Amino acid sequence: MLDISSRVRVHVETLLATQNDMGVCDALEQYAPAGKPDTMTAPHPPKVAGIDSTVPSPAHTVAPAPVTSGATGAAEDPGTPSGATAVPPTVTSGAGALLQDRLAGWVSDLTTLHELTERLTRTDTLPDALRELLRAGAALVGARRGLVVLEPADGLGPRSTLGLGLAPADLGHLETVPRSSLPHGALLDAPAGPPGAVTEAVRADLFAEEGLDPRHREVAAHLGYAAGYALPLDAERAGRLGAAVWLYDEPAEPVARMRHLARLYLRHAGEHLARLLEVERTRARLATIAEELLPSRLPRVPGVQLAARHRTGPRGGGDWYDALPLPDAALGLAVGSVTGSGPSAVAAMGRLRASLRAYAVMEGEDPVAVLSDLELLLRLTEPARSATALFAYVEPALGKLTLAGAGHCPPLLIGERRTEFVETSVSAPLGMLACWEAPSVEVQAESGETVLLYTDGLLQRTGDPVDRAFARLHAAAAGVPRAARHDPEAVTDHILRAVLPEGAGGAVLPDGAGGAVDSEEDVVMLAARFE
Repeated sequence: MLDISSRVRVHVETLLATQNDMGVCDALEQYAPAGKPDTMTAPHPPKVAGIDSTVPSPAHTVAPAPVTSGATGAAEDPGTPSGATAVPPTVTSGAGALLQDRLAGWVSDLTTLHELTERLTRTDTLPDALRELLRAGAALVGARRGLVVLEPADGLGPRSTLGLGLAPADLGHLETVPRSSLPHGALLDAPAGPPGAVTEAVRADLFAEEGLDPRHREVAAHLGYAAGYALPLDAERAGRLGAAVWLYDEPAEPVARMRHLARLYLRHAGEHLARLLEVERTRARLATIAEELLPSRLPRVPGVQLAARHRTGPRGGGDWYDALPLPDAALGLAVGSVTGSGPSAVAAMGRLRASLRAYAVMEGEDPVAVLSDLELLLRLTEPARSATALFAYVEPALGKLTLAGAGHCPPLLIGERRTEFVETSVSAPLGMLACWEAPSVEVQAESGETVLLYTDGLLQRTGDPVDRAFARLHAAAAGVPRAARHDPEAVTDHILRAVLPEGAGGAVLPDGAGGAVDSEEDVVMLAARFE
């Protein structure tokens, strides 16, 4: 029996179960040295455990038993009693050392694949998974740069392109190259094969190829790459998802071992990306439904300017806003939040908002009555759900607001001479008490002042305690530049950028398409500036 150290001693059944994937079916039967393995021709390939073929495998061997001269020529073990003859080994010591080294290499490769797939599995968003795929693939094939093109075969999207070591301008240059000339172009346009089919595109020396597209030659020289290796991204049920390509600075191509490991890795990555793709599509559908349940545009009412910002959380939340013209040139403003998340919360938000509109038309001049009717409806139709809400009856000609709140954040009044929270009576959320009622308050706004209504998601996304979050919001409102105070759009944009922490998406919230993807909370802001 070979003396294999504990670090590389592998159970035979486990090893046989992995032979097909690792391509080692015949290795156990070959004991003759196969020569030095090929090395990567690319300069300075990254040194990854179990991947870099230029690093010699550790020698897990034992010293050969000494051979004594004698009539029989048998090897004598120093621990064997005098006169006894040791049993000759079944294989030579050189063959045993070779087998041990190969076993160590297989275990190292399996360990590396396990670590890389574990890192990929820990990603929970599609962009993060694509970036991790590019980094791991570059380490496996010895490349420095690359890009992944996401183009689901079903045509439902999303379609995107991410780069590793490539700036957005570099990706723009690559988009000017005819698709069929790119290393991954043929993979994207070719029909997807059966699950597990092995396809790849190897471009070992682009500038040596005859008939290379002139534009591709120009872009490759500009970006400084001379070779590429591309693999498709497939999933068993979703089919073709896209393709990944890695670029080399000099003519090069990955050796067979690297290519095999990369294909094994992408086989797992395709299934993980398919799951994240479905989650991304579900989130997009929820966001679309939530947006459709909210006003498509704000009304134009003489004497007041309106602006709104809304961002649905990744799981789909129940925050909402509304602005509707009322009789006698009045205006109704409302914001609210339904507990929970997901499709049920979005549906409940739509029902609650529609009901409030009806109550506001009938008795909007009495905000307490509007919220009381809304509370009764919620308690009778959805007893397991609660909600917060704030409704304001606005008379633009008088600059007067009459408002009532049910467990909601107080409005913020922003002007040249004052920036203060409107004091409202303390009240419970809707659906929490057997009978809800709270007194209304009146606010007199001067010309040029802005009243800001918002949901608690704006405060919770800061990550601060409640008191510090309110202080941050107040400071952001007080710091609105003088030149921006005449435009409620500019006021809300400034507050979002100042309140939300850096990297939370505050800069892209104004257009309604961005936000803090790592936050579960919705954000709603409704601003009314009095002229």
